[in-house]
Amino acid sequence: MAIVSRKESDLSGESGTDAEFASVVVRQHPSIDQPKSLDVLVSELDSFKDIGGDLVILEVRTPNGETRDVYMKVPDFNKLAPDMPKVLKEARGTRGRVPGTRVGNGNG
Repeated sequence: MAIVSRKESDLSGESGTDAEFASVVVRQHPSIDQPKSLDVLVSELDSFKDIGGDLVILEVRTPNGETRDVYMKVPDFNKLAPDMPKVLKEARGTRGRVPGTRVGNGNG
C-alpha cells in the first residue's frame, strides 16, 4: 500500500505534478481581506491577462481617511491634465520639504 498525494488546480481542479504548478498570490480583491495563494497549472497562467506594462499606480486618500489603490494606463493618466509631465515635475514630493523652501533661518 502506498500513500499518493496529488496537487489540484484551484481554478480547474485538474491534477498535476509539483513541477507543473505555479503559485499565484491574489493581493487585492473585493472578496478577501488579506492576500490569498492559489495553486495554478502552468498551462493556466495564460488565463491571467496583463493589462499592460505601462501602468501608473495611484494611492487615493479621501477626506474621510479611506485609502485605495488605482491602476491606470499611462496614456489615460496623461490625458487628465494638458501637460502631465510638467504637472508631475512641479508636484510636491511625499517626503521632505515643500518645493521653494530653503534650509536655514534666512540669515545666510
